[in-house]
Amino acid sequence: MKNRIGLLVLLLSAWTVQLLAGPIDGLLERIDKGASRKFAIELKKGDKDFFELGQKGAKVLVRGNSYVSIATGINWYLKYYAGIHLSWNGMQAKLPDVLPPVKEPLRKETGLGLRYDFNYCTYSYTMAFWDWDRWEKEIDWMALHGINLPLAAVGQECIWRNMLLKLGYTPDEVNRFIAGPAFLAWWAMNNLEGWGGPNPDSWYARQEALQKKILKRMKEYGIRPVFPGYSGMVPHDADTKLGLNIAKPELWNGFVRPAFLQPTDARYSEIASLYYAEQKKLFGTADFYSMDPFHEAGNAEGVDFDAAGKAIMGEMKKVNPKAVWVVQGWTENPRPDMIRNLANGDLLILDLFSECRPMWGIPSIWKREKGYGHHDWVFCMLENFGGNVGLHGRMDQLLNNFYLTKTHPLAAHLKGIGLTMEGSENNPVMFELMCELPWRPEKFTKEEWLKDYLFARYGVRDPKIEQAWTILANSIYNCPFGNNQQGPHESIFCGRPTLNNFQVSSWSKMANYYDPTLTAEAAALMVEVADKYRGNNNFEYDLVDIVRQALADEGRIVYNRTVADFKSFDKRSFARDSQRFLALLLQQDRLLGTRSEFRVGRWIEQARRAGTTPQEQDLYEWNARVQITTWGNRTCADDGGLRDYAHKEWNGILRDFYYKRWEAYWKTLQDQLDGKPEVILDYYAMEEPWTLARNPYGAAPEGNPVDEAKAAMKLLREKF
Repeated sequence: MKNRIGLLVLLLSAWTVQLLAGPIDGLLERIDKGASRKFAIELKKGDKDFFELGQKGAKVLVRGNSYVSIATGINWYLKYYAGIHLSWNGMQAKLPDVLPPVKEPLRKETGLGLRYDFNYCTYSYTMAFWDWDRWEKEIDWMALHGINLPLAAVGQECIWRNMLLKLGYTPDEVNRFIAGPAFLAWWAMNNLEGWGGPNPDSWYARQEALQKKILKRMKEYGIRPVFPGYSGMVPHDADTKLGLNIAKPELWNGFVRPAFLQPTDARYSEIASLYYAEQKKLFGTADFYSMDPFHEAGNAEGVDFDAAGKAIMGEMKKVNPKAVWVVQGWTENPRPDMIRNLANGDLLILDLFSECRPMWGIPSIWKREKGYGHHDWVFCMLENFGGNVGLHGRMDQLLNNFYLTKTHPLAAHLKGIGLTMEGSENNPVMFELMCELPWRPEKFTKEEWLKDYLFARYGVRDPKIEQAWTILANSIYNCPFGNNQQGPHESIFCGRPTLNNFQVSSWSKMANYYDPTLTAEAAALMVEVADKYRGNNNFEYDLVDIVRQALADEGRIVYNRTVADFKSFDKRSFARDSQRFLALLLQQDRLLGTRSEFRVGRWIEQARRAGTTPQEQDLYEWNARVQITTWGNRTCADDGGLRDYAHKEWNGILRDFYYKRWEAYWKTLQDQLDGKPEVILDYYAMEEPWTLARNPYGAAPEGNPVDEAKAAMKLLREKF
């Protein structure tokens, strides 16, 4: 009898472990069919987040206190034992039949229990048209990288639609308020109304169903979503429509902004309660709510910030008394008076740009002398603005700033790290570095980390590759203290042509910090070994990206030479150099066409797949095209200055959009040299037709990355 009971206990235990491994089994099978049979997964309680690697017979043992910790351990094993790096450019890999053994047990733990993900802008600049297949990959990526606290903003427009209909708005009025798919982030942040819409009913149904799938998978992993909360936004006509006491908002880059209902207003509670009720019906409740009142807004005059903060907190607490308010640390926000009298533990502040402009207390142009006081906060990396393409990082600054938190008194309430990029799917090296910081208690150098990262990334150790990346790590990936630019060096190819082109976006803070010839050196080293690594997915992605950067940097050098030719009235040199500039641009287009990730067709295909009718597909494609070019109408593009903010150095748009601007511009200068009168180009008139066009762009790669990289290097070496 005892033997039978013992056997039953063993069977139940085995069944329980198998059940517990459920989401991890699914993750492993999506990485490589049959992979789940090669690992032994164990869930074990712990005071801190931890994972352990070991061996259980022929299987690799991964143990952790949560599914996210276990997934993080799997990722660590794949990188540093098997030489397999899962990234946005590849979430699947062929695992060896027999996994490399873990010869010595390894344990990693962290006291930074919150690992946040996403910026509201990410939801528009990168994720606007994602379907469930893409979201499933992203949630797997999050788990593998230790993320357990992502902003979950899909479908927030569904909440607003239901709420406004109950308040008496008509469906047409609602659609004039809610923005289109590619502009929802700026609607949610109180910047604009309606641009990109009106959205069809099918869009709301799609987003509601998608968010429910996302939340279900997050729950399976134990990932806790951050829901968008309510902090006072109302339509600009809510004074006449609802009888609310609101100030008429000013314009934002030519757009009508939503109005703001003061949290201290007598009817604030009524509106907030309705919002949370509709949110609960659709998606349930959360333990964290994101709200950024007065963010980049001019509506703060005369506000009682203390009372406003308490009112916002009070309405959130009615939904879930244990809920935490998540707020962005950005410029003047959160206003000190708004948070001063809120209790510790009720607020979590995202120090949004910790690698460059930290606000928590160390030297920075945004330094707060007393940091965030008694409030909990998260050390974040912003890295990318506008989803722009370009190699970029602040490796030394990131490491220095992060490890200062270990001993700095103003970091006593640090609770975790965060990824707050405006656009993702770029610079995987920086996101890998950031996500490992919580698990590495001792400070290290970028050089020592990089060698192991490159083995993880490519599965080989190659001196030439290490040399190339060392050059990059000490130049373009090491933007120094004092340089406050927002994201990567912008490609000259993407700028509206003038005689004084430097930045592309009018809001850019770009400043030179690296020798542009160094990217060509790194590219040459990568090309030198490229034949050995044909078919290596990660190598070919990085090869294209690094050579792309070298071409863009050479383009800037040639641009300056061409302008000098014009100013010197050197007609022969101008003709030669302007043609070289255009040749570089077209070679860039061919190179980028070899990878789906760098094709405008991938973005447009995502948009069209979201539609259920030709009319919907056309609307979404227009959204996709406008966002990455003019951003808005003529007023917004020319006077507001938002044009090219989200520019993309991608195949297709390079030859059909950027090339045409530069070709026309160089011709006007050539004509002037030939004695013809100056012509002022109307760039918006050149740009708008592309946003309205429906010529197809494919997502599938064309050509071979290695061959096109070689062709690019040959062009770089040519002297005209």
